[in-house]
Amino acid sequence: MGPPRMRKMMSNLDMYRKVPVDLMEGTKRGSVLSYTALFTILTLFVLETRDFFRKSLVSQLALDSSDDARIRLNFNITMLDLKCDFAVIDVVSVLGTDQNVTAHVTKWDIDADGVRRTYKGRNRNQKDLELFDTTVEESIEELHANGEDAVPLDEETLQFAKNENDFVFVDFYASWCSHCRDLAPTWEKLAELMQDAGEHLAKHLEDYTEEDYDMASKVELPVMIGKVDCVTHREVCEEHNIRAYPTLRLFVDGEPWEGGDYNGHRTLLELVEWLYWVEEKFQKDETLRNLHAVHKAARERLQGENASDEEKRWNDSMIQHKKRLHHEWKQEDHPGCQLAGHLLLDRAPGNFHILARSKHHDLAPHMTNVSHMVHELYVGDPTAKHWIMDGRSVVPTEIRTKLSPLNGNVYPTLDYHESYHHYLKLVTTKVEGMKIGTRQLRAYQMLANSQLALYGSDVTPEAKFAYDLSPIAVTYSFRSRHWYDYMTSVFAIVGGVFTVVGMIEASLCATANVVRRRRR
Repeated sequence: MGPPRMRKMMSNLDMYRKVPVDLMEGTKRGSVLSYTALFTILTLFVLETRDFFRKSLVSQLALDSSDDARIRLNFNITMLDLKCDFAVIDVVSVLGTDQNVTAHVTKWDIDADGVRRTYKGRNRNQKDLELFDTTVEESIEELHANGEDAVPLDEETLQFAKNENDFVFVDFYASWCSHCRDLAPTWEKLAELMQDAGEHLAKHLEDYTEEDYDMASKVELPVMIGKVDCVTHREVCEEHNIRAYPTLRLFVDGEPWEGGDYNGHRTLLELVEWLYWVEEKFQKDETLRNLHAVHKAARERLQGENASDEEKRWNDSMIQHKKRLHHEWKQEDHPGCQLAGHLLLDRAPGNFHILARSKHHDLAPHMTNVSHMVHELYVGDPTAKHWIMDGRSVVPTEIRTKLSPLNGNVYPTLDYHESYHHYLKLVTTKVEGMKIGTRQLRAYQMLANSQLALYGSDVTPEAKFAYDLSPIAVTYSFRSRHWYDYMTSVFAIVGGVFTVVGMIEASLCATANVVRRRRR
């Protein structure tokens, strides 16, 4: 094949041959379709150009390659019926256990209306107390040899004792409680000491230390020392909301003392000093002293069985007036505890739980209520969550609700020996550009499931949050189109619209010709 022949073949290649204008025929139909084609091409071109300059959010799934040893769990949870004195947090994982976590955890007392009142302070290890008086060497059996001075009480006798005595100091205990057994000799000795000091029997002076006896002698009003066995008289303890043993409660004029139960050292001297301090405060309050006299007169007036309805109404009004004069802040009105802070958890399956525990008491399992409200619970850096919620870091809308799905939920328990357990599956979530300096911030999507768990009668319920990390991580990033993708789309739009409209025009033309021939 020579060069002349090659040139001839190349000159025959013409993809854009021209038809003489004289041979072309314009139609009204063709004009309409041409304008339609131009409008379609222009519209698609504008949309394609706008999409080219816009970045699209894409997600990628990959194995979680994070090298962080721990993850941060942020929480704000209110225990609706658990005092801050007993509320502790334990963290358990396959790598180890941390009991009573105190770092980065704060507590607030919550009243019966759910209002946060006093700052309990940062969570601390419970302080060590002397659980009994080591100077009391006699056993409880030896102290009972000459009779019981600490009066055993039941429902009727407790009410009678409160009616007949200005001060009644009661030990609510359980026979199986080790702390109660240790305290029993000290409590019996306290009853004997208070009785002897009240009667000013000098012949017993040698049985006590001089300091103990002098302090007991200062207590002018008689203090009755009693005890209630919460195993035998369970209803009495439930009525008085006894949740831990031993509970040492002072009744002043028939009502629990406004300052709360005794929580100091359980030695004779400390107990007596506390009683003296309470009585001194009671006597300095002129209003309460006068009111006490009025209340006593009311009791004497109504001791007869023939008291009139008017007298009973008068007595009831006096009692209500007395209650109004009591201090506004009462410990029994503050049953809840709000715990807030963060925990550093191992990147391994585990759980953290909020439970009731005391170094100085044995808790009553059936009286432990761990109903709770989750104000906030999420995993990850707080800055990452704030950026996502504020829209600074762009993610799909549905991701925001998955960062903290338990927020605002309340989990009440209505029966004894039950609690809610929560199971959390955590998915590591990274967003392109979500960094502080060179540190990549991570959020965690949370798939939550909550179930009501039942406990044995001898097991204390706890609010449990079990977590596990997914091995798959999700990464969200923005992707822009390449210029050649854009050019390909533009050419496809122009050529495709021109070709499709041309096919439509040819079909219409052929149809019109067939109709004309048939009419002829």
